[in-house]
Amino acid sequence: MDLIMRSDKLQNVHSDIRGPVFVEAMRMRAAGIDVLRLNTGNPGVFGFEMPASVRNALLDNAAKAVPYCDLKGMPEAREAICGYHAGKGLTGITPDDVFIGNGVSELVTMALTALLNYGDEILVPSPDYSLWTNSVYIAGAKPVHYVCDEQAGWFPDPEDIKAKITPRTRAIVIINPNNPTGALYPRELLEQLIQIARENKLVIFSDEIYDRLVMDGLEHVSTAALAPDLFVVTLNGLSKSHVICGFRCGWMVLSGAKAAAGDFAAGLVQLCAMRLCANALTQLVIPAAIADRESTRAMIEPGGRLYEQREATCRELDEIDGLTYVKNSAAFYLFPKLDIKKFNITDDQRFAMDYLHSKHVMIIPGRGFSWNKPDHFRIVMLPEPAVLAKAMRDLGDFLSDYRQQA
Repeated sequence: MDLIMRSDKLQNVHSDIRGPVFVEAMRMRAAGIDVLRLNTGNPGVFGFEMPASVRNALLDNAAKAVPYCDLKGMPEAREAICGYHAGKGLTGITPDDVFIGNGVSELVTMALTALLNYGDEILVPSPDYSLWTNSVYIAGAKPVHYVCDEQAGWFPDPEDIKAKITPRTRAIVIINPNNPTGALYPRELLEQLIQIARENKLVIFSDEIYDRLVMDGLEHVSTAALAPDLFVVTLNGLSKSHVICGFRCGWMVLSGAKAAAGDFAAGLVQLCAMRLCANALTQLVIPAAIADRESTRAMIEPGGRLYEQREATCRELDEIDGLTYVKNSAAFYLFPKLDIKKFNITDDQRFAMDYLHSKHVMIIPGRGFSWNKPDHFRIVMLPEPAVLAKAMRDLGDFLSDYRQQA
């Protein structure tokens, strides 16, 4: 029998969050070696518990989730989502503009599948969250990465974006707050990006999954609120803000120039109908979770876990010679930079593997986020502050005499 090969569309698909370094870490754990996993934003494995509001909503309403629900999602959940985004300034939206999915991941793939044709291009940030780049490839299109400038606080470079637009460009992806950098974009920058989309007739995909995890008294501004004349797809969910990643509870909201996007929306309905409906059980918690802002706020204020974990990480990183970073304003990620000349680093995956073997700490190299130099890696700041502080001291000790061999 001839070999059965994978599709050519998967040739460039990668997920380094669960890539070679992860595979090696799992092998080590199976061999009895304790590995600290700083690879994935999964709060539940680090002692974060679901809020009581979520638990009660789930237990009190579980019987309602037995049958299939509407292919777009339960009406009560879509009403709550619509109200949340209207409160952030989105105008002209109704519950019918809301699609609930099995996490934002499913919805990104659906949305790009519904929009893109073979040969189309879409602007994606670099560094990026690989879901977006991978989903573009799976749709048969080409991701074109625009630069987020570390010297400018990891903000997108509008001039670089303009230079990369071609007649094939269909859309732009904005990830704000950003993964993997933790950057929060100001209103003025968002207005520049929106103007570029306006001038070039681009669809905007705004990934705002971390919009409730903003620290230091700063405010998240929703892209769609600034662009009522453009077609914007806003993506959000509960995985991070209410620490229920395993619930796979995400949504997208269509806003702005919806009349021009009727056929695209019909394509989304086609794809949603194929999978009948999203997980009904977890949709039951959406109204209660959206109403419960205090449990999220408690994590990001001084004394809260996410705030203190960031502070503990940054204090130790400040002591490491040959390493710099931009402090995050949101989410729980850092994307530090290594002095590759000092450490002679030519392969960031080998660096991550060497650190794993030496100190039993797993990080993800920058290549996993469409970063084309071997000088960055991502840290997930979810363990307790003392655990993170030790991991960063171990990193400093590791780097004190590390020189990558040719």
